[in-house]
Amino acid sequence: MVELQYLIFMVIILALIFDFINGFHDTANAIATSVSTRALYPNHAIMLAAGFNFFGAMVSTGVAKTIGGDIVSSPSVVDEKILIAALIGAITWNLLTWYFGIPSSSSHALIGGLIGAVLISVGLDGLNWHGVGKIVAGLIASPAIALVTGIIIMNIIFRVFERFSPHVLNDKFRKLQVVSASMIAFSNGSNDAQKSMGIITLALFSGGYIPEFEVPTYVKVMCAAAMAIGTATGGWRIIKTVGGKIFKLEPPSGFAADFNSSMVVFSATLLHLPVSTTHVVSGSIMGVGTAKRVNAVRWGTAQQMVKAWGITIPITAAIGASAFFLVEAIF
Repeated sequence: MVELQYLIFMVIILALIFDFINGFHDTANAIATSVSTRALYPNHAIMLAAGFNFFGAMVSTGVAKTIGGDIVSSPSVVDEKILIAALIGAITWNLLTWYFGIPSSSSHALIGGLIGAVLISVGLDGLNWHGVGKIVAGLIASPAIALVTGIIIMNIIFRVFERFSPHVLNDKFRKLQVVSASMIAFSNGSNDAQKSMGIITLALFSGGYIPEFEVPTYVKVMCAAAMAIGTATGGWRIIKTVGGKIFKLEPPSGFAADFNSSMVVFSATLLHLPVSTTHVVSGSIMGVGTAKRVNAVRWGTAQQMVKAWGITIPITAAIGASAFFLVEAIF
């Protein structure tokens, strides 16, 4: 019993560390556009993002239930050692991609780590393949949807404001970017923080600490706070990539990217689908850039990012599987 309590404590600590890293890893998603267009000072942007991340994390638990219930065939097949290994895989990949400034997906990393740990410990029967397929399809489709809707929204802005001078247009949209940055920060919190909530709730439920798979309020507060604190520390390496290396953003295109991203991410939250805010924002930026001029997008950078997205789940699955052997040997 003492060992079980210790292992659950380890799951909670690692999940909160993952949430913290997710916060500073994904800070760029909420503020890169507003910082790059000088709509907000960096420190002001980070604090705004941290606050709205926290409030967004408190609004729903649907994504948490998807993470905790749709990946594994049954909560009974998952123990604390599997969850610890999965979190080690996700945290390791997040730190590596942050260090090299690659806008990778924390969602992909966590799902890959969990898949690898379950496969190596339980086998194929331990996974809910229908649920995994639904989640992976959402993760793949969301940036493509964001790219298409980004083109549409940017073209609407071009049509509606075509008679305005560039100076007036930039001035108006810089102010609007404060609103759009708040929206993407809120939607980011509403989706991303729930992934750790799902892992912690799964550990508590499988360990018999809660009677049903419902996210306790204290778990919501802990995860929301961890993400907000992580966001407040910033993520400057990734901000440089998202904010300037995909497409040179101006206030109208920055607003369009943020507004579009927030709509896509929050729609996924309402559908209880975990998506990658990183991928959605990047897809939106590619979309608004394409609307202006196809060759305005730095497709070489975009190609490197897509490659990183493609290898995230296989690599984190391998790390999660390897970590399970280590955890099994230690505990």
